[in-house]
Amino acid sequence: MDWSGIAAQLGAHLRASVAGVRPGEGWWIVVAVAAALVAVVVRPVWRWTIVHELGHAVVGLLSGRKWQRFVVHPDMSGEVSTLGRPTGIGRVLTTAAGYPAPAVVGAVGIWAALAGWGPLVLLALAVMALGALVRARSAFTVLALLVVLAGDLAAWWFGDVQLVAALVCGVSAFLMLGAWRQLLNVARSDDPGQDPVVLAMLTRLPRGGWVAVFVLVVGAFSWWALMMLWPVLGGWLGLFSGR
Repeated sequence: MDWSGIAAQLGAHLRASVAGVRPGEGWWIVVAVAAALVAVVVRPVWRWTIVHELGHAVVGLLSGRKWQRFVVHPDMSGEVSTLGRPTGIGRVLTTAAGYPAPAVVGAVGIWAALAGWGPLVLLALAVMALGALVRARSAFTVLALLVVLAGDLAAWWFGDVQLVAALVCGVSAFLMLGAWRQLLNVARSDDPGQDPVVLAMLTRLPRGGWVAVFVLVVGAFSWWALMMLWPVLGGWLGLFSGR
């Protein structure tokens, strides 16, 4: 095996990842967003919101808590547990991070895709998947993360600028739209274990207030994402409407 050749190719890919080559704006943005919309409608697909759980984990680590376990269930739901004080600002921030996380990551991902940083997003996802593997506590979780990692690295290695941008944009739009579906479900749920209920017990803000906070955060990042995509989406919508 030519290790020097592989190292040279790896170096070339890494240099290309930080080059920031902008993709040409066009129909691929419309296709990516349309595919994301379809995926959110399909229940088994949209439940792949691992970012919700990783949002808890990352904010928990940043607030001084210890990330203990990460589990993905066969029905595509998941759970994360962190160790630390049962009350306090760290616990509140960790609990509150889940529902806004897909929208935040989605908006940043769309910005990165349009700015030419899609390959860096794929590398960041690979690092997160490797970190989650260390905390995986079931065979299915390990399998799910390995599938994500393999697909992510394959796209990074074989994809060109346009393909990587389309993939990152599509996944990011999926996370953004999925965040709204998650919010709708939690607003209608009477499950006492849901994040807004837990936050209401940890703070003086009632459950409805926390749902409103989530809506404001997700709405703000959704507006940012829409403003970035609108120059292309608006033109195509006008074309279909006959304007």
